[in-house]
Formats: sequence, structure tokens, C-alpha cells
Amino acid sequence: MAQYFSILLVLITLGTGLVWLLDKLLWAPKRRAALARAEQAAGGELDQDSREKMLAHPSWVESCRGAFPVIAAVLVLRSFLFEPFQIPSGSMMPTLLVGDFILVEKFAYGIKDPVFAKTMIPTGKPKRGDIIVFKYPEDPKVDYIKRVVGLPGDKVIYRNKHLYIQPACAEGVKECPGLSEVTSVDKGKGEFYLGNFPLDRRTETLGDVKHDILLNYAFPDRVGEYFEQPGTRPDEWIVPQGEYFAMGDNRDNSRDSRFWGFVPEQNLVGKAVFIWMSFDMDRSPDSWLPSWVPTGVRFGRLGPIH
Repeated sequence: MAQYFSILLVLITLGTGLVWLLDKLLWAPKRRAALARAEQAAGGELDQDSREKMLAHPSWVESCRGAFPVIAAVLVLRSFLFEPFQIPSGSMMPTLLVGDFILVEKFAYGIKDPVFAKTMIPTGKPKRGDIIVFKYPEDPKVDYIKRVVGLPGDKVIYRNKHLYIQPACAEGVKECPGLSEVTSVDKGKGEFYLGNFPLDRRTETLGDVKHDILLNYAFPDRVGEYFEQPGTRPDEWIVPQGEYFAMGDNRDNSRDSRFWGFVPEQNLVGKAVFIWMSFDMDRSPDSWLPSWVPTGVRFGRLGPIH
């Protein structure tokens, strides 16, 4: 849907821009020439009302002229700088909640054309711990948001709800990094629930990023559903070059790279950087409000995303 909107925005920008350009270079000079001929035939300048009528833009041209700079600014902002997204599910809890509205930095991983999403100017690569928005590999029309866990060349293991990473060995380095667990501090339970069952909250460290995750120890790992990479165990993966391994922070309520594989670099949309609005969607079971109506605003959540 977002891709269709981008194409529509480009077409509207081109259409209104073409009208603006034709009016400036062709139609406006013709109106001025017609006015000059009329004044010459009248033997002097026409009155102000007549001049304004002859020089006036047609209403549809005036609308295009007014809309073009606004639409062009929106196109540049949305395609190359920042794009707003809404969090639709709880797969990134506790970092991102349903009802959060975020800004995605579009230029974080390359400046791409808004129609074909081809990189025109490379600007950077995802880092371990980044929260990325990307085109879902199994259905590129759908945007997904997850956290980068594995970089190209990394070995990733998710076993018994513990995440282990062996970073890729840099070229020319004699001693490569070993396999290490990144899930560490237990922060207890009770703030988040799955039904009536409290979820465990732990802290992970991915590179320079510390973030919390949720685990449901009553729910077994779905190893039988995992994406199997040839040459590795069912719960192990080696990230290919040009691709990334991404997971949700709500580990037992996230369909991520464990189930469908890797995120190709060309699918990257941008980096989630800021929560600009957050609506509380929680309600009591007997509430008369529809599920899509917010019950309040969570001002405390507004700010940078970590």
C-alpha cells in the first residue's frame, strides 16, 4: 500500500509540476500577448478589471500551481527524509506498543528512488540493534518492523529462549570473536501479560544498544516451524552477505527471521528513530468503545526510539 501511495504521489507531483511549467513557459506568455493586442486595438491600457480577467489563470491551473510546491515538498520529505508509520501489532513490545506512531529515517541505509526503490546514493548499513522497517520478503507489499540481530556473516542461534551471536570474522583478523549470549539481565515480570499470564522482561545488549525483550516461558519455542538453512541446525542460522537476520522484541509473539529467513538489503525501507504520537488502545472487557478508538494519549512515550 505504501508503495502504491509513493507512485501516486510521484504522478501527482509530475502532473501538477507539468501544469505549472506549461503555464509559466507557454500559457502565461500567451495571455500577456493577448492583453497587449487588446490594448493596442483599444488604443491604450485597459481598465484594471479587464487586465486582471485577461491575465487570470484558469481555476484548474491555479489549483495545480498552488498544490505543486506543497505536494513536491511532501514527496521529498516522505521519500528521502522521514516517513510516518503506525505500529499495528505487539511484536516489538516492550519497545514499541500498539498505538505508537513512529518516524522512519529513510536516508539511513541509502537514498532510494520513490518508485522502484533502487539505491541512488549509499549512505550506510544497518547496525546490530537497529530497529528497521522493511518490505516483508514473502509479500513485498507489506511493511514489517523488527530489530536487526544478525549482520552479514554472523552466526545466530536461538535456543531455549536464549539468543547467541557469533559476529562475522573481519578480513585479516587472526582471532575471530566467539559465540556469546546477548540476553542477560532479568528484570522480572508483571508489567506485560499474555492473557492472564505475566511475561518475563529481560535486557539484551546488541552492540552499543541495550533494549528490553519479553519472553513467555509457558510457551515452547516453535523450532519445528523455523526456517531451515541447509548445513545448519534448525535453530541456527548463518547470515548471507547482503542480508540481515531480524527479530521482534516480543519473542514469543513475533513472526520474524526465525520463521521466514533473512531480510535482503534491497528490502530495507529505513530506520525507526522517533515516536511522535502514542495512543493508549487498552480498554476494559466491558467497554462500549470500538477497538479502534483510543482511550488516551501516552505522552510519556514520545521521543527517540532505542
